[in-house]
Amino acid sequence: MLVILCFAVFNLVLTTTDRAMAQDIHFSQIDVNPILFVPAYSGFFDGTGRFGLSYRNQWASVSKAFQTVAATAEFSVLRRRYYRDGISIGMILYSDRAGTLHYGTTAGNLILSYYRAIGKDNNTFVSFAVEAGFGQAGFSTDDIQMEDPSDVLEEQGVNFFSIGAGAAWFYQPNDDLYVKIGASGRNLNRPNISYMNLDDAFIERKFSLYARAEHRTWATVSLLPLLALMRQKNNTELMLGGDAKWYISEATEQLVTLSAGLHYRWRDAALAEFALEYNAFLFALTYDANLSKLTPASHSVGAFEIGIVYRLANQHRMKRKAMPCPII
Repeated sequence: MLVILCFAVFNLVLTTTDRAMAQDIHFSQIDVNPILFVPAYSGFFDGTGRFGLSYRNQWASVSKAFQTVAATAEFSVLRRRYYRDGISIGMILYSDRAGTLHYGTTAGNLILSYYRAIGKDNNTFVSFAVEAGFGQAGFSTDDIQMEDPSDVLEEQGVNFFSIGAGAAWFYQPNDDLYVKIGASGRNLNRPNISYMNLDDAFIERKFSLYARAEHRTWATVSLLPLLALMRQKNNTELMLGGDAKWYISEATEQLVTLSAGLHYRWRDAALAEFALEYNAFLFALTYDANLSKLTPASHSVGAFEIGIVYRLANQHRMKRKAMPCPII
C-alpha cells in the first residue's frame, strides 16, 4: 500500500508542473501534529493518548486573513506485545475561514490505524490507516451589502463525506538514528461541494509524501532533514529543510529539548520554526515569509502558526528514544 501511494504521488508530480494554492486546509508544522498529514502516524507515541491543537493565520496584510484551527486526539486501544502489533484511533476536527464571506470548511475525520513490527529486533514498523470524515463547506453574507436587498442566496452551505487512507514505515537501528516515511491519499471519493447539485465543484484528491530522519550527530545535538511533497489536482507543494534539536535534559523524570529549523516551500515561502518539548508537552511556533508572486501585496508577510501537543504518559517513563516504540 505504501509503495502504491508513493508511486501515485510521484506520477502526479511528473505529469504537470503547475503551482497554485491547494483546496484543503494548510499547515506548515508537519512534525507537530503528524496525523494532519499522514493518518498512519496515529498511535506512534509514548503513553496512552496524544492531543494536539494547531492554529494558523495567513496573509493578514492582504485582506481578511485565512484562519485555520485544528484539534486532534489519538488513543491506543490495543497493544499486543506477544504479537508485536497494535491498533489506534485518531480524530481530527478543523475549521478554515477566509475573506469577507467567511468562506471555508468545517469538518471532522475519524482515523483507524494498525501498526506492526517487522523482524525480530523490533526496530522496524509498518502502519496502515483508513480515514472517513464528514464536513460542511459554506459562506456567510452577514458582512456584505447586497446591490439589491431583495436578493437572497438560498444555499450558503453544502455537506460532504470524504474518505482517505495512508501508510507509513519506521526504522531505528540504534538510539542515534531513525528514519520514517509516510504517504497518504485524502478525498479519494472527490466529494461534491456544489451548491446547486451540479457536477461542477469537487474537493480534489490530495496525495502526500513525507520523509523525516534524525541523526544524533553530537552528544546532545541531533540533525533532522525533512522532505514533504503534496499534490492536489494541478497544485503541487514541495518543502525541503532541516532542524537541529538540542537535548537539554534526558533524565527519566524530566525530558527537555529545544529545536530550531529552516524550511523552504518551493517558489512560495521560507519558514523558520522553533519548538520546545517539556516532558509531556510540545510547543511550536512557525513563521512563513511569503516569497510568491503575492509578495508586492503581502510585503512578504506570510503566516504565523502555533502548535501545542500533550501526551498522556507516565512521568517515570518519560525518557524515550527518538522514534517511540508503540508496543512497549
